[in-house]
Parts: sequence; C-alpha cells; structure tokens
Amino acid sequence: MPKDVIVWGILGTGKINDKVVVPMNSAPKCRVKGIASRDPRKAREAAAKYGLPVAYDSYEALLADPEIDAVYIPLPNHIHVEWAIKSVDAGKHVLCEKPIGLNADQAAQLVAARDRSGRYIQEAFMVRTHPQWLKVRALIDERAIGELRAITGGFTYSNTNPHDIRNQSELGGGGLLDIGCYPITTSRFVIGREPRRVVALMERDPAFEVDRLGSVMMDFDGVQASFFYSTQIHPYQRMQFHGTAGRIEVEIPFNAPNDQPTRLLVSECTSAGAINDRWVELPVCDQYGVAAAVFAQAILSGGPQAIPLDDACANMRVIDAVFQSAQLGGWVSLPAR
Repeated sequence: MPKDVIVWGILGTGKINDKVVVPMNSAPKCRVKGIASRDPRKAREAAAKYGLPVAYDSYEALLADPEIDAVYIPLPNHIHVEWAIKSVDAGKHVLCEKPIGLNADQAAQLVAARDRSGRYIQEAFMVRTHPQWLKVRALIDERAIGELRAITGGFTYSNTNPHDIRNQSELGGGGLLDIGCYPITTSRFVIGREPRRVVALMERDPAFEVDRLGSVMMDFDGVQASFFYSTQIHPYQRMQFHGTAGRIEVEIPFNAPNDQPTRLLVSECTSAGAINDRWVELPVCDQYGVAAAVFAQAILSGGPQAIPLDDACANMRVIDAVFQSAQLGGWVSLPAR
C-alpha cells in the first residue's frame, strides 16, 4: 500500500520549535513522532511540552529509527550541514532551518549528499510557501503594478544578549544569516531570476564581532532591490514592490501571524490618473504547517520541491557576495547562471 503520511522527527530542542512542532504535527500528510536532544532530560521535557510520544536520548537514536521518514533540523547554524548530511545518509529527508549553511561551499556539500542519497533536502524558508508570497508573485506576473522596477524593504529587531547564539560569531551568528537573508530570498522569488551584482555596507558589533546593521542593494538588470537589516534597532519589517503603474506593500512579510489574516496593500493608478489603494486579504494559516505539508507532499509524490536545494545554494551565493562586498567596499558580481 502506498505511503500516505510522512513521519517526522525533530533533531534538536531549539526555541524555534515552539513555532514549528505543533503546526507540523497537525499539518496534512504529517505526523511528528518524537524529538531528540544530546541531553535526555531536555528531550523528555520537549516531548511532553509538544505532546510527542517519543523522546530520543541522542540525535543518532532518532536517525536510527526506521519509522522516521523526514527530520526537521532547528540546530545552530554552524552544524546545519553536518547533521543534514548525517540525516540523508541515514535515509531521511531533511527540512533544515535557514541558513542552509554558512556559505555556498557548505551548501554545495549538501548537493553532493542529496545526489548520493536520493533524499530531499530543503531550506526551511517558511515564507516561500506562504499564500501571501505566492499572491505577491502572481500579482507581479500579472503586471498588476505594471513593470516591476524597484524593491525596498527592511527587517530589524533588538537583541544584545551575549548568550544568544545569534550574537555568537563562532556559531554562525549575525544579522545577515539570521534576517537579512529574508529580503534576499523573497526578492529572488518574486523577480524569478538571480541578481547580476550586489553592493553592501555593514557594521559589526565590537564585542560580539557579528554584523548588527547592514544595507544591501541587488542589481537584477532592470530591477533594483534594496533593503536594510539590524539586530540592534527597534523591531520592524516591511517589503514593498514598486512598478511603473502601482505598488505592492507586504504588511507583515516574514513573521506572518497564525491567528489573523495577512494583508497586501495594492496601490494602482486608475485610467483617470488617480491613485486607488486596496487591501488584498489572505486567509489565516500557519506558515510552518503549510511548509511541512508542502514538503511532505513532494516526498510522497516524488514531485518537485517548492524550494529546491539548488535555490538555497543560489541564495547562499548572494549572501557570500554581500559579505564580500561589505569587506571590499564595492560592487561584487555574481556568476551568470
């Protein structure tokens, strides 16, 4: 009988599980069996917290469970690649938190592991399967705002906790890998192609040595995308898409709520030359549950992934170029693909 449900295991007890595990367990075609930790006590506490039947006392124990089809990896950035490779080598499909690796060279290791194992590996950019972003792309493709010419955005929060892994450079911390990556992936997704070159200005925290403020411009040959990010200023997030005949504003682009509709402001020019503003409302959904369900369906059907690993590699190449530009102080070109 064909398999109709993907059984998940959670590889780690990171705080982001508070957003992910319950909606994943209730998503169509999904069931979460258990959670693993290097500390058996933490595994038991997490399993009880999320109502899971199994607490694994090691990552290896979870990967050895033949009933587990796929793992979700919420581990610190610097060990994403290590455990993604171990997971696919154990026969599991992988949904790994962003960033998929610390750089494009690491991401390339996952391509080799995918090809060797035949398992799916996907970066957990939940925004990419959220209905509001599918709608933004559809509106752009329909030329609802004419020809897209510019993208502007920002994503910020304030966190000066020295014990937070996002402020620890040796663990892959810093603003670009944590939140600056979102305007990059959504811009690429909406435009549908890669930037030709990037330029960036970046400021690092003198104590943490991680990037805490950055401004980036991406040249998409006809579309200019610019955004700022920070881990030490007042919380804010917004993305705007500017066309020759209108504008789309994404009200809550990245941390989309799971208890209220999301909204897009579409500002259009009428035939009389007036400006007409309208709100497009998208139904309530949980973006983590949606992402799990979409990934599970790809596994079950053997069809294409919503976010192919090759896309994650392309995103990492842009991130690498942003870091390089900030260091060199000028434009950095990306190879044509």
